[in-house]
Amino acid sequence: MSVTANDRRFVAAVLQLNSTSDAERNWRAARELTQRAAGAGASFVATPENTNFLGPHGEKVRRAEGLEGPTCERFADLARQLGIHLLLGSFNERGGDAGRCHNSSVLFGRDGERLAVYRKIHLFDVDLSPDVRFTESETVAPGEELVVAATELGRVGLTICYDLRFGELYRRLVELGAEILTVPSAFTLTTGRDHWHPLLRARAIESQCWLLAPAQWGRHDDQGLRESFGHAMIVDPWGHIVAMAPDGPGLALAEIDLDRVRQVRAALPVADHRRL
Repeated sequence: MSVTANDRRFVAAVLQLNSTSDAERNWRAARELTQRAAGAGASFVATPENTNFLGPHGEKVRRAEGLEGPTCERFADLARQLGIHLLLGSFNERGGDAGRCHNSSVLFGRDGERLAVYRKIHLFDVDLSPDVRFTESETVAPGEELVVAATELGRVGLTICYDLRFGELYRRLVELGAEILTVPSAFTLTTGRDHWHPLLRARAIESQCWLLAPAQWGRHDDQGLRESFGHAMIVDPWGHIVAMAPDGPGLALAEIDLDRVRQVRAALPVADHRRL
């Protein structure tokens, strides 16, 4: 579906995957669901965090690739073949630190061109319980730049997973012009069942943006056999959950109407009312 000056609507899809350390299996699953989404009319498809690899942390660094590597090449080709905007929610990007990689989100245009790269800023260093302990910073170097990509579908602000807890990041993305916010994630079951829904709705309400939140689901074969919450969803600028994937690999689809952003911001002009 194309977007004209008088019609700022398009269909978006968020994928729900169960990625593991089997990169070929992960690729086939992401490709199949992306093809299904495009076949259902989606012009914008987003995959979750750690799409290409969700396994042992040290192995993630060893397998890290550059932006010209096979993972990005595959997703660029897929975007080109299907004629869609495609967000590789995140992959393990090789950086300047030999012991760490970046957790990077890459947006491709309809022609396969790389439109934007965002490197996760907030890293998941937590000690929630004996079964849920993560120190992402041991293997991931944080990014430093906020990213809003101007596309023919609208202005897209990029974030990843744990970023969701930092409302000031989203307010800044709105100041930079974002109308759509992406939150590819692998929320743990422990945090997801209590925080995923309210945090996504809160970010949508306060930013008055559409939120696209693809997600990992189920058990993975990284250390501790972590389990992801799933519930990939699309939330509108009023905070309504308009589409959500059921348990298991799959997808959620919704029509994105960017005029809804303008309407909500005009009716409730919170950006004009802020007092710092």
